[in-house]
Amino acid sequence: MESWTLEDFQRSLEHDEKSAFYLHAKMCGTCQVASKMLTIAEQVVPNIPIGEADLNYVEQIAYDYEIESVPCLLIQKNGEITHKIYAFQSVPHLVEKLTE
Repeated sequence: MESWTLEDFQRSLEHDEKSAFYLHAKMCGTCQVASKMLTIAEQVVPNIPIGEADLNYVEQIAYDYEIESVPCLLIQKNGEITHKIYAFQSVPHLVEKLTE
C-alpha cells in the first residue's frame, strides 16, 4: 500500500474507476491486524489502487466522510464511496468488497 495524502485520495476519486483508502491510527492494535489482512487482499486484487494514511494526519477526511473509528476502509467506484468498512472480518470478505 502506498501512503496517500488528502490530495492523493481526491485525485483517486477523480481519476480511478475504483480505489480504496485505508485509514488507521498508529496506536491502534486492531489496525495492525487489519493492515496485514489488507496487504494480503491487495495481492489478490493488484489492479485496484489502495492507499493508506494515519487518520490523525488527514483529519479532514474524518469530517467529510463521517469516519466513526479506525480501522476504516473507504472503497470508491467512479468517484462515489460505495463501502465504508470498519469490521474487516476476513481476507475473502475484503476481496469480495473490493471487487464488487
